[in-house]
Amino acid sequence: FQYASEINDFLLKPLSQIAIENRSHRRLIFTGLAEGFLNHIHIGMYSGFILAFPIIAWQIYFFIAPGLYRSEKKVIIPFFIASPLLFIIGSALAYYYLIPSAWRFFLSFEQHGNIPILLEARISEYLSTVLEIVIGFGIAFQLPLIMIILVKLGILTTYTLSSKRKYAIVAIFIIAAILTPPDVFSQISLAIPLLLLYEISLLICHKFENKKE
Repeated sequence: FQYASEINDFLLKPLSQIAIENRSHRRLIFTGLAEGFLNHIHIGMYSGFILAFPIIAWQIYFFIAPGLYRSEKKVIIPFFIASPLLFIIGSALAYYYLIPSAWRFFLSFEQHGNIPILLEARISEYLSTVLEIVIGFGIAFQLPLIMIILVKLGILTTYTLSSKRKYAIVAIFIIAAILTPPDVFSQISLAIPLLLLYEISLLICHKFENKKE
């Protein structure tokens, strides 16, 4: 919350860069008296979750560790180390690639005729959308770890995962719809990387099974 203004400026960069490229003037508004204050609280909460994610991941491990055998702990620990890294990669992909592309797409529907139709978004709506996309991508990029852990623990097999691929595709699009704002562009932008991660995870899981044999 202390650095909400600085975080706010960082999250507004994609929109401000597009404004500079198009030599246009942009502004965001708030329509409720307390909206600006509540927006700072939301930024603090979302940013706190992102910064705390590595600690959250380790706390989950410490919670389940007492119920695991030593061999199972050796399998899971490396993945809990990789989990924050995948979260960062997913969040960075969303912030540096998806969000600028999405904003350019949506702003292309502005009209500059006799009666201009221009975007003047509410600040709370804009920042909630950005943070939901960033966090959604970070969480979604945990998919390979979950698949590999389940295969290494013998709960699933690569045959099961590959034979149920059509169900996995449907599930991935449902997850993308839940984790992104309600527009097709964002959903597809998350679903495609998840599908690629699913296939890559299958290849990795297949190698693990071959090593066991």
